[in-house]
Amino acid sequence: MPEPATSNQDQETMRGIIFYGAKDLRFSETIVAPKIEHSSDVIVDVHYCGICGTDLKEYTDPNFFNSDVDQPNKLTGLTPPLCMGHEIAGIVTEIGEGVQSIKIGDHVVIDPSVHCADIERFPNSPLQENHKCLQCKRGLTNTCDYSSLCGLGAQHGGLAEKFVCAERHVVVVPNSIPLEIAALTQPMAVSYHAVRIAQFKPGKSALILGCGAIGLVAILCCYGFKASSVVVSEPSKIRRENAERLGATTFDPSIYKGMENEDDIVIEELRKLSPNNEGFDYTFDCSGFETTFKAAVEACASNGTIVNVAIWGKKPINFWPMSITKHEKTLMGSMCYTREDFEGVLKCFEEGSIDINLTRNLITTVVSLENGIKGGFEHLYKNKKTEIKVLITPNNHGEIEHAKTYTSVWED
Repeated sequence: MPEPATSNQDQETMRGIIFYGAKDLRFSETIVAPKIEHSSDVIVDVHYCGICGTDLKEYTDPNFFNSDVDQPNKLTGLTPPLCMGHEIAGIVTEIGEGVQSIKIGDHVVIDPSVHCADIERFPNSPLQENHKCLQCKRGLTNTCDYSSLCGLGAQHGGLAEKFVCAERHVVVVPNSIPLEIAALTQPMAVSYHAVRIAQFKPGKSALILGCGAIGLVAILCCYGFKASSVVVSEPSKIRRENAERLGATTFDPSIYKGMENEDDIVIEELRKLSPNNEGFDYTFDCSGFETTFKAAVEACASNGTIVNVAIWGKKPINFWPMSITKHEKTLMGSMCYTREDFEGVLKCFEEGSIDINLTRNLITTVVSLENGIKGGFEHLYKNKKTEIKVLITPNNHGEIEHAKTYTSVWED
């Protein structure tokens, strides 16, 4: 694995952005470049790496994603400083002798989840080498008890010129899909997973609560599953406009703020936007507030499906179980993604059920690695209301000129 600055002049070095702690990111040109250490290793030349909302949270509050950033990762045993970034797309440059499904030159994206199967790669792991939690034994690696992400405490991430991981985390991208679009696969897989496990049926209606990046890609995924209509509830005007550009009908819950029985009025108005005013077949809470969760439950149709996609803090909410029992609604949670979801997103791109040109509108800024802290993280932190997806291009590859077309939110 690559390490931060070293005095060993014989080792190949690379450039990258290293996380040291709260609001302490540093650009370095002396990171030890990864090399093949395991037979399953794949080394990728990183073309694009997105900044995720979780990256931003980790940048401002390191204990958001990791329970204690100063303590070794519970699976890998690693601690900062580590390179950030987990939304990775690039081209394979080296492979281990045991790699069979990947070849040099392949365009790929990375499944950045780290789970029990990866313990063997980390000699300092506090877990026994053959350890597997119950979830991993069942093949449910996305719900691993020790799950974490590369670039978020588990290991070095993709905000560097090169990245290494095991073959099982590498997904081949058809050459017909541009790499900057492929870089959106990981966040899209989050929403795709939610829509897939809900067993979304063609011709059905959807309600999405909250329209940040995950809510926006949820619109595309619902249409990818042939939704008849998608309604988005979002108080931000800019986010509503973004949702409308992706084909959703929007609703502003803030106009009822302060009214008596505000929550009930919002739910009633949302139901009026559903087919025959009977509620939505599927509802997705991508926001994570008591009000949005209640709306997801109450605006769902009889026998409909409610999916919680949001990541919540440790704060209990009031919930009446009869609100789902009475009309036999299904309430479920959706956690991250699996390889199947990465492949599903890429298949939708390739077949056209998710429009690449429409998806391109999610990319609002692309910056070089050298400008990644100021022009990437700090810019996104100050412009969260207008930015959607900021990409960093570690190797440029001449693409930075092409990327200038993404320097502002959609222009008419």
